[in-house]
Amino acid sequence: MIWPFSLRFRRSGTISTLYGMIVAQARLPCFYREYGVPDTVDGRFDLLVVHLSMVLQQFELRGTKFRELGQGLFDQFCRDMDHNLREIGIGDLSVPKEMNRIGEAFYGRSRAYADALAREDDDELAITLARNVFGTSRPVPMGAFRLAAYMRRALSEVARLDPDAALRGEMNFPNPAAVPVLKTP
Repeated sequence: MIWPFSLRFRRSGTISTLYGMIVAQARLPCFYREYGVPDTVDGRFDLLVVHLSMVLQQFELRGTKFRELGQGLFDQFCRDMDHNLREIGIGDLSVPKEMNRIGEAFYGRSRAYADALAREDDDELAITLARNVFGTSRPVPMGAFRLAAYMRRALSEVARLDPDAALRGEMNFPNPAAVPVLKTP
């Protein structure tokens, strides 16, 4: 009986580590300074969703262990959002309504990113990112094209993730500063 508890405890630490890596990557100043992502609560949320949705999309394709990690990451995201809402002063009665709004935003954006990533051309992805992350639809900011190129590179990194490394809480993302703008509006 101790083994399952030990496994859950170890996975919990792994999930916290992986989620922390995702949050840290989404908070890199390069995204806000060089890419032009708005350094606001909404901009930070949207960049977190970009990263988390990429990881969850890849984990869903990789088998049971990855799916379990993905569910744990999503649960950690929900706990984090709940905590943040309470920390900024949202009352107990309003938190469920706000969490519902966050969930709808997450699922809507995740679906839009997955659909756009399924196409080979980055135009649709850049337009989707412009709308969701940059808050504009036209003209598409150069940062949206650069973020689209970054997402493709990051997906490639996550797709190559070794299962044992993931279970140890190891994950790599590309350096966003090293991603050039391949296409402009």
